[in-house]
Amino acid sequence: MENVIALYALARRPDEHPERSLVEQARDGSSTAFGELYQQYVRMVHGLLLARVPHSEVDDMVQDVFLQAFRRLSSLKDGAAFPGWLAAIARNLAVDYHRRTPKTAEIEETMLRQMPPAPEALGVLETIRSMPDAYRETLILRLVEGMTGPEISAQTGLTPDSVRVNLHRGMKMLREKLEGRTAQ
Repeated sequence: MENVIALYALARRPDEHPERSLVEQARDGSSTAFGELYQQYVRMVHGLLLARVPHSEVDDMVQDVFLQAFRRLSSLKDGAAFPGWLAAIARNLAVDYHRRTPKTAEIEETMLRQMPPAPEALGVLETIRSMPDAYRETLILRLVEGMTGPEISAQTGLTPDSVRVNLHRGMKMLREKLEGRTAQ
């Protein structure tokens, strides 16, 4: 199985056809172009998954999203639809994860060696995950992935106004939920 990170490492060569879109080049087998697509969209995919699955599963699932995209790239007819198509793959993998994963989990030895995230951060993340999808995704992309409003708009296909509204309403809802939690 090819590793997406390895594809990106191979992608450091200059491109022979800069006038063609990265999606077209990747569709024709250019690992350089696919590596560039990976670099452009990895934060978006990471954020979408973080909004839906346990933190411990996100990194592996990001790789799975890009592997599926790489394998299915020939089925994508319009290269301009790549960001939305990639986001749909990420969302579908998250849904599949919840369908096939039992509600209990074993503690692995490697988990015991890792530094866990701060409990406050996990609490905020869980609060964000309880919010409606539109707010959840944009908040994760902004607060966790550090993406700007224009970046979120460009990569998710949402209009800049939608991103702005979702961030504004989402932050308001998050503040209310967090204040309500601390007041109890």
